[in-house]
Amino acid sequence: MKKTISIILLWLISIVFAVIWTFDNLDIIEKVKSNFKKKIQPKYSLNIEEEQDSKTIKIETNSYTVKVKKIAFLKDKTAFLLNSSNNKNFKKEQISIYTQSGYLIDNLGTKRLNLPKTFTLENNGGIKTVFFNNKQQYALISESKSGCYYASIVNLTDGKRLFSAKCLPEDVEKIDFNGLGSSFITFDNKIILSLGTPTTSSIAISELAQQDNSYYGKTLILEKERIINGIITPKIFSKGHRVPQGLTKAKKNFFSVEHGPKGGDELNKLKKGKNYGWPTASYGTRYLYDQDGKSYSINHEKNNFEEPLFALVPSVGISALNNCPKKIYDYYKKNCLIALSLHGNPQREGKSILIYLLDEKFEKVHSVEKIYLGNNLVMRHFMTDKNNVLYEDVDGNIYVSVDNKGIYKIGFSDFR
Repeated sequence: MKKTISIILLWLISIVFAVIWTFDNLDIIEKVKSNFKKKIQPKYSLNIEEEQDSKTIKIETNSYTVKVKKIAFLKDKTAFLLNSSNNKNFKKEQISIYTQSGYLIDNLGTKRLNLPKTFTLENNGGIKTVFFNNKQQYALISESKSGCYYASIVNLTDGKRLFSAKCLPEDVEKIDFNGLGSSFITFDNKIILSLGTPTTSSIAISELAQQDNSYYGKTLILEKERIINGIITPKIFSKGHRVPQGLTKAKKNFFSVEHGPKGGDELNKLKKGKNYGWPTASYGTRYLYDQDGKSYSINHEKNNFEEPLFALVPSVGISALNNCPKKIYDYYKKNCLIALSLHGNPQREGKSILIYLLDEKFEKVHSVEKIYLGNNLVMRHFMTDKNNVLYEDVDGNIYVSVDNKGIYKIGFSDFR
């Protein structure tokens, strides 16, 4: 009997110790979880006919019908969704999927990418985007080493690190690598890459967006020739960004979509040397009010910042951005951008496509159409080529990734 009581007491003491240890060592727990996740291959399948959500969904919009159909299953989040083929007769085998967890899925199967040991999935980390140059592939990733958490760019061919930002000035519990966002634009012999401020609650991290000695909260110019030589010394293109999630080029103009805080998702026209206001100005509000109950200054212009072309209040959790597919452009006959969205919030649900119609000079948004596609469709990326140009098949369909669901085909028809 005494032996049984002793065993029970030891068991209870071990539980209490484990709880206390876990509470005091959150960073260690995150590392253990990260190492475990990195070893798990994402589940992927092209055979989905038996799945309940494989049926075509039809959505009637104001002017046309949108048809949505799942074509592949993927249990993961994407970092990039690639179709580098020039073949418009779409085949599932053309898809290459880079996952945030560090894997490449293509017609050869699933393989782990060549990443440094310090690559981390802690605090929503992982691969945030993949870009291409001279037949090489590169990734913007999150890393941690000896209590230092930071973003870096690595060559996925040999795993070598080409660039590292400085350590984030906060303890691990205030870091959220979802805030790295990221996408890219290729033009001339350069690449513009976005790098957000990875936090939801840290003033110190948010303020990096205004500091010229920090790369966080910026869009950056990378010289292609220097990338080939294994050297990246970014130059700041624009600053004052919170989470620039999607980037695209329309004619000679550069655009980004950016997560606001609790509202205030932005569409911005990017201009070299300009300041977009974060964390001083935003149409969103604070997740946590400061002691005085103050929120952000709304007026960007009076603070010498660039006003967004359009701010969504409430927000939708905006994600990818690209030029509209040809069918949409031909219907409206106006400059047109298309965006995807993630969860959104209780005031305005995401899981939608957004169509922005702009004036001839790309200086003004004339209309925004939000097309809700379904309760489970948290959309992350468009399928594009290696230059981040939207892929359209012979029938004008486009393809998107949906978090932990798979790849979906989206078609537009019955224009009125």
